[in-house]
Amino acid sequence: MSTALSARDLLEKLVSFPTVSRDSNLELVDWVEEYLSGLGVTCHRDYNDEGNKASLYAHIGPEVDGGVILSGHTDVVPVDGQAWDTNPFEVVEKDGKLFGRGTCDMKGFDALALSLVAPALKRELKRPLQICLSRDEETGCVGAPPMIAAMQGVVPKAAVALIGEPTQMQTVTGHKGGVGFDMHLRGYEVHSSLQDRGVSAIMEGAKLINWANRMNAESKANAAPDNPFDPPYTTIHVGKIEGGTAHNITAKDCRFVLSFRCVPTDDPQAWKERYLAEVHALEKEMQAVHPSCFIEADPLWDVPGLAPETDGEAEALVRRLTGDNATHVVSFGTEAGQFQEGGYSAVVCGPGNIAQAHQPNEFISIDQFQQGERFMARLLDVLCED
Repeated sequence: MSTALSARDLLEKLVSFPTVSRDSNLELVDWVEEYLSGLGVTCHRDYNDEGNKASLYAHIGPEVDGGVILSGHTDVVPVDGQAWDTNPFEVVEKDGKLFGRGTCDMKGFDALALSLVAPALKRELKRPLQICLSRDEETGCVGAPPMIAAMQGVVPKAAVALIGEPTQMQTVTGHKGGVGFDMHLRGYEVHSSLQDRGVSAIMEGAKLINWANRMNAESKANAAPDNPFDPPYTTIHVGKIEGGTAHNITAKDCRFVLSFRCVPTDDPQAWKERYLAEVHALEKEMQAVHPSCFIEADPLWDVPGLAPETDGEAEALVRRLTGDNATHVVSFGTEAGQFQEGGYSAVVCGPGNIAQAHQPNEFISIDQFQQGERFMARLLDVLCED
């Protein structure tokens, strides 16, 4: 039998697992499953192809449809190169804040969700509670879709999916989607004095980056004035570029990641097709100089946006629990759009400020964490209503 742990105790335990996105999360998953099993809850796993990572989901309450999912991810971003004042994998309290990697994004919410299980087992739930902890969110939200698919027919179908990314406990009903490409351009090396006879992969790659700049300017100029997103249009970004051998050799290789953040009113597929048409046209130009040249555009992620719902059950529930009736959208992506595509009414609401996510000395304020605890207590009451 497990001893029921407080939300704070659970947070400290979860943060102690260094579930950096490039590494396995199985140690954390093993512990969570052991803890929930000790409370009498059956857990289910969905593994990645390599078997070194897993998502975990569990059902608490009556075996009926219409429940509420509390969903968070287990992975965190790396701490490499960041100047931390404390051990990033230990929760440290200071000045009304809880420091540690993942305290904000998003083990704080995971701990709050898990803390609801023990009291839920002591209550007579009329609507079930489901806990979903995904893998590989930080690498492109690739863990949630197979988990959502695996749940079907294993646990009753919930009605509401509440994704607890940090929104300062505001009710977020829409967010941008994301599409990413791993770009590799292969050029043809010659001495730079004979530049016209070679193909510089870097200079050709710059043409694609310049296309992104032009599209950003075009989208900004045509943005709808009433669009609630900030910025109010689809953006294209390249954050890192690598390539070349020496200053006097046309670059043989160039690599970068190009990504889109699409407003829900834009079609990500249309943007992908538009970009790939540009890629193919450039590749032909390069091959006209030398046939060994090529461009690879490997898809990295394709995360749907969260579209605001008309009379959405998830929105109504969270507004009731928070008292927040304002309209909120965010430009970062979450797994909410994937749950929405899976047939759930979805909303994003969780403690903490996204400005702290991925930062050195990441923290969640104690006030936000306590707001999350009160939210969970109210949710439990609602799940017990006839």
